[in-house]
Formats: sequence, structure tokens, C-alpha cells
Amino acid sequence: MKQQLERLLSKALSALGGALGEPSAAETITVERSRDARHGDFATNIALRLAKAARSNPRELAQRIIAALPPSPLVLRTEIAGAGFINFFLSPAAYAEELAAIHARAGQYGHSQLGQGERVLLEFVSANPTGPLHVGHGRQAAYGATLANILSAIGFDVAREYYINDAGRQVDILAVSAWVRYLEACGETLAFPENGYRGDYVRAIATQLRATEGEALRRPAASVLAGLPADAPAGDKEIYIDALIARARELLGSEGFARVLVQSLRQMLADIRADLEQFGVRFDRWYSERELEQSGAIDRALARLEHEGRLYREQGATWFRATEFGDEKDRVVVRENGQKTYFASDIAYHLEKRERGFERLIDVLGADHHGYVARVRAGLTAMGEPGESLEVNLIQFVSLFRGGEKIPMGKREAQFVTLRQLREEVGNDACRLFYLMRSHDQPLDFDLELAKSRSNENPVYYIQYAHARVASVLKQMAARGLQFDRSEGLTHTQLLSSAHEQAALACVTRFPEALEQAAINRAPHTLVHYLRELANTLHTYYNAEPFLVEDSRVRNARLALVLGVQQVLRNGLDLLGVSAPESM
Repeated sequence: MKQQLERLLSKALSALGGALGEPSAAETITVERSRDARHGDFATNIALRLAKAARSNPRELAQRIIAALPPSPLVLRTEIAGAGFINFFLSPAAYAEELAAIHARAGQYGHSQLGQGERVLLEFVSANPTGPLHVGHGRQAAYGATLANILSAIGFDVAREYYINDAGRQVDILAVSAWVRYLEACGETLAFPENGYRGDYVRAIATQLRATEGEALRRPAASVLAGLPADAPAGDKEIYIDALIARARELLGSEGFARVLVQSLRQMLADIRADLEQFGVRFDRWYSERELEQSGAIDRALARLEHEGRLYREQGATWFRATEFGDEKDRVVVRENGQKTYFASDIAYHLEKRERGFERLIDVLGADHHGYVARVRAGLTAMGEPGESLEVNLIQFVSLFRGGEKIPMGKREAQFVTLRQLREEVGNDACRLFYLMRSHDQPLDFDLELAKSRSNENPVYYIQYAHARVASVLKQMAARGLQFDRSEGLTHTQLLSSAHEQAALACVTRFPEALEQAAINRAPHTLVHYLRELANTLHTYYNAEPFLVEDSRVRNARLALVLGVQQVLRNGLDLLGVSAPESM
């Protein structure tokens, strides 16, 4: 309905032509839902915004726009309010037509082509494969997967990608942690490094190593520890872990160490993939950092920066002139030892995304990446790509609460709750919806007891129960030997005149706008709020009026309405990755 009103206004402005003094006036049209029913169903401030260019009083211009509106059966009347707002009061036919559209389009209702097929690469989760996914990664997964769904629904061509950080020091630490546990399993006695990964998953990797390698990778503890610097607390844990990695490479050789590393990565990635798959989160591509380097993409990006004169050498390192493009400081791309930095990989990866033809790059990252945006945009701009093509959404932290008490978490010490443990306790549906209840840029307190409760305070239960309630009405109808006549119901929607019915009609037909705004603002939480509001209108209506009345016209009209509500609830829940049960 919003789009239809905007089209009517566009025709009115075109009819007024040059008198408006702004050739692009039609592009500025916005129509919004009225907050107060006394001010109509929709309103626009177009007259106020065009008054200056048209050299006209806003109220007078509003009157001219109204006079130029083409006749439409959807508009009952218009009125001018305040300084020049135009309020639209819709006819019952407008809501009848939209309710019919819900039934006709079913699962596609609310979808549009607003995105016009623009190619979007959405990268999300991309957790280092050094441990299981924890509850923070779960929030990134729920947000990214839902954002991809809603962008696709309004016409964007979305590809979902996971960037595997399988190169660098962190995966070396994982490998050496697994090797130490493997040596322990072989009977060697040595202290576990303070800076190693301590979770049970490391022992699982070690067990698999023992099964596949036997004792081929076993080395005496004395030769492993000989001459190593002191570990914490007596020494420096960072220096110690690096020395231990170097010793592992020395004793195992590059080929042996690679076998440990590859086995460790393979198991961790298999675990991550399975976890996300079971969470309903799927990717079109898993992109390896190692493959990025081996393909020569990093060298190509650095050569491009060199060609543009954006690199310089200082103290043996190669630096990128990031400050020339808005970053707070210049960035090292190649260290003194010739090793390329993570930043070099990042800008090469984003250049490669652009080279694959993606017009918009959306990264979903943890809250600790706040400095990431400016530096990668600087790299893109320096390489001749539009910096604004990159959009980064930072996901704030998650805190788990049980019985009002916060659960402590810390990954390296293995004091963390995994996404799998959370899903097993509260279920996928509660995980997905609770992660999305609040804006991604706000910290989230996840109440485990509330997520498991069967109460109206639990939004998952409240929304799903609204869907199931409609299904129960259909079962009651069948038990009474009645049948739903959709045609009769849609023909007599003028009988839906009560306050509860009007509220339900107004809310259910707002879904296309709610979906569009959730996508444009990258705000899936607003879709959750909308579905909760829609569920509330259904519950209120259900408690106030019977649906299965004797008069078939009224009965079918009411059933057409509540089935429309059920369809929209199902559409919304599907986009959120939450099930829509028929019974509860």
C-alpha cells in the first residue's frame, strides 16, 4: 500500500511538472505509516520539503498536490495537517486488496525487487578455526544469516561467505597445543604451555593424531624442552609459545609439522561447519586465507599499491600510506622479516571480492574490530575501488545469565559456553530469536531460563503460539465439519469492522514495510519486534471474539484475516531462521 501511495504521489508531482522547481522531485517521495489513527493511515511531508523550491506556502502546495492526485479506489480521503503534511485515509478496499495479496503470494508476500539485483557479498562469523564456536559467534551467525535472508527477500543478489583464518600464528599455536597433548597421550611428560589452547577439543585432535599417525610424531620430552625459555609465570608466555612452535618445526620438520597443523585445522573446521549447519546457517563459499596467499592475490594487491605510489620503506618494513585516506596511522604490510601482515591479507581479500564482481561488501565482525573499517576502506580507495562499497556491522558481546547470575567466559582458558551447548540447552529457535531481539550494536544479556520458559514473556513462545493458535482454529473447524471458503472470506472483508479486526488488518499489511526497513537499516531486530506486535494483535483478537460463528460470511472473513496473520508470521519466522509450529 505504501508503494501504491508513493506511485500516486509521483504521478501528481509529474502532472505539476516544472511548477515545483525541482526536476528530481519525484525521487524524494516518502510515505510513512501514521502513528495516530486520527491522522489517517499514511502521511507524507513532501509538500514541506518541496515548498522552498516551488516558491510556495507548504499548505498551499499540499493542496495542489492533492488536487493533482489521480483518482484511486484505495484512497477514501486526504487531508492537510499541521504545517503541510498530507494525510491519507485508506478505503476498506485497500486493506481487502492487501489481504487478498497475502493469500495469493503466500510465502512470497512481502518480497520485492527493491534491491534491483545488486550483488552483495556478506561475510560473517569467520571465526578463527582454533576452537569451537562460542555464544558470541552464535550471535554473529544469527545476525548474518538473517540479514542475508532479508536482503535476498527485497531483491539483492546475496552471496554468503566464511573467511577461514587458517594462516598465521594462531593456527600455529593450535597445532603445537595439539602436538603437546599428542605427546602426553604417547606417554611423554611435559607441562602444557600457558599460552596454549586448553579445551577438551584439543585432546580430541590429539586422539585423532595418535590414531592416524601412531607414534610417528613422538619426540622425547627432553628434546622438546631443551634450551627453551621459561614459561609463565616465571617467564614470558608469548616468547615461550613462539619458541615451542619453532622447536616443533625443528623436530618434526616442515612436512611433519604441516601434518599436525592440517589435521588440527581439518577437525576444527569440520566441527564449525557441523555446528553452523545444525544451527541452520549455510555458506555459499568457505574462503581460505592460505588459498588467498597461494593464489598471488596478496602480491597483486601490494603491486597495485606500489604502482599507485602508496607504499614506502622504513626500518626494513614496507608501509601503506593509510593516513592519506583517513586512517589514524600508516599500516605495515610487510614486516622486516619479509612476512606479510594480516592487514595485507585483509585488503587483498576485499580487492578480490570486488574483482569477483560484488558491488557491495558487507562484513559482520566482532565488536573488537572497531578500527578495521577505516583501514580497509583506505586500502580499497588507494587501489582505485570505492571505499564506500565496504560496510562493516560490528556485533556487540553476549553475556549469559542463569538464575540472575552471569556465567563467566574466557576462550583461551576454555572457560566458555559453546554455541552447541547453548543450542542443546534452549533449542535452535530460542537461540536464533534471542540473538536477534536486540540491535546488533548493543550488548546482549541472554537469559537462559526465560529462553526455555513457556510464557508470554518469552518472545519465541509468544510468536510461535500465535501461529499455532490459528492452526488450532482450523482443527476446531474441521472437527465441526466446517470448511474455509477463501473466496467468500475475501469478498466480505468489509465485515471486519471491529477494533480488533482493524488493528489486525493494519498490522498484518505492514509486513512489506517492516521487512524493507529491516533490510535497509541492517536491523533484523526490528523484524522481531514487528512479529511480536503482530502476535499480540492475534492473541488479543482471539481472546476477544469467536472466529467460528454461524454466519458463513463473517466466519470466512475472520478466517481469511487470521490465516493471513498466520502466513505473515510464518514468512517472518522463516526469514529469522525460526520454525513455525502447528501445535505447542
